[in-house]
Amino acid sequence: MTDLRIEPVDAADGTALRDWRHVHNLIVPPAALSLDEVRERSGRNRLENAYLGDALVGCSTVRPPEDGVATVIARVLPAFRRRGHGTALYENGLTRARALGAGTIETVVLAANTDGVRFAKARGFTETERYVLDGETDLWLTLRLA
Repeated sequence: MTDLRIEPVDAADGTALRDWRHVHNLIVPPAALSLDEVRERSGRNRLENAYLGDALVGCSTVRPPEDGVATVIARVLPAFRRRGHGTALYENGLTRARALGAGTIETVVLAANTDGVRFAKARGFTETERYVLDGETDLWLTLRLA
């Protein structure tokens, strides 16, 4: 495929935290996070960055299973989409979630991210919930792998 390199984000690595934050905040601006919030997330979730050579391509999040359900989210910068990078990030996250004991896999997508919704549905996810966070206006989708 490609020379895509997927690396875990270490809470002590400021560059990795900033890279993950950059991708996350660009893809889901309504849920923009501070560096401290990303550092905190890295303590409870598996965060990873994807690089092609020195170029940052995307990031992912694996939330460990709760009641057997894990959340896997893959994000790819627009300039790198439709080249298999999202699939590689997603499959890597799926493998990690299953190794943690997940029996069910979910993902969360900002509804306005039509590329993300299409990506999830193409991999067999079906919508299970639509919601707007308190005090917000953006619509979010929870999708579950069938």
